[in-house]
Amino acid sequence: MKKGILIALASGALLILNSCDVLQSAASTVASNPNSVNLTNDEVVSGLKEALTVGITNSVSITSVADGFLKNNEIRLPFPPDAIKAKEKAIEWGMSGQVEKFETTLNRAAEEAVKEALPIFKNAITGMSLQDGFAVLKGGNGAATTFLKDHTSTQLVTAFAPKVQAAIEKVKLTDYWNPIVTKFNAAAPLLGLNKANPDLNEYVTRLAIDGLFKMVEKEENKIRQNIGSRVTDLLKKVFGSLDK
Repeated sequence: MKKGILIALASGALLILNSCDVLQSAASTVASNPNSVNLTNDEVVSGLKEALTVGITNSVSITSVADGFLKNNEIRLPFPPDAIKAKEKAIEWGMSGQVEKFETTLNRAAEEAVKEALPIFKNAITGMSLQDGFAVLKGGNGAATTFLKDHTSTQLVTAFAPKVQAAIEKVKLTDYWNPIVTKFNAAAPLLGLNKANPDLNEYVTRLAIDGLFKMVEKEENKIRQNIGSRVTDLLKKVFGSLDK
């Protein structure tokens, strides 16, 4: 009888110890696995908006300074491609200095315009509604930026265009552009070439916005890939759920 009791007690002790081991292992797994975090769709959407806000704030601070566009080969505005013949002819006619000054001032216009971009982009981000936040969150690098671009580009162009016009006037871009395009367009019919479009507003607006989105995507991907770039608790929670 005593022997049976001892065996029963020993078996019970082993079961208790094994249960403790299982619980400890489970707790350890939960603590070390961010994917076990329960996220609501609202938290995911808020996290994506926060990531984009951080991204656009950093992007504007990088691009709105002297050489922010000009010295960044990823987003530098080139001579308008549809006017490349005008550039070639201007260089032939000894206007290479004006061509260089025009390209520099073209980028100065973008740098000046994006100084006004932050509230425009922030409003677009704040008004963003994601029907499936998890799909965008798990969509991989740049997914949130792409979503924002797809859903806000038209509104952003409308809001951004007046800022570009003001920037073009401030840096006197047309002072360097008009002599080139006027001379080229006068000679174009004689040379059998198409005239260049003298309006730079649409060109600067489109490329400035594209450049900003490119920089925002880089910032988003930093948050996705680098724990140190998750500067708030919400970013840590939402994007930490993707870590393996």
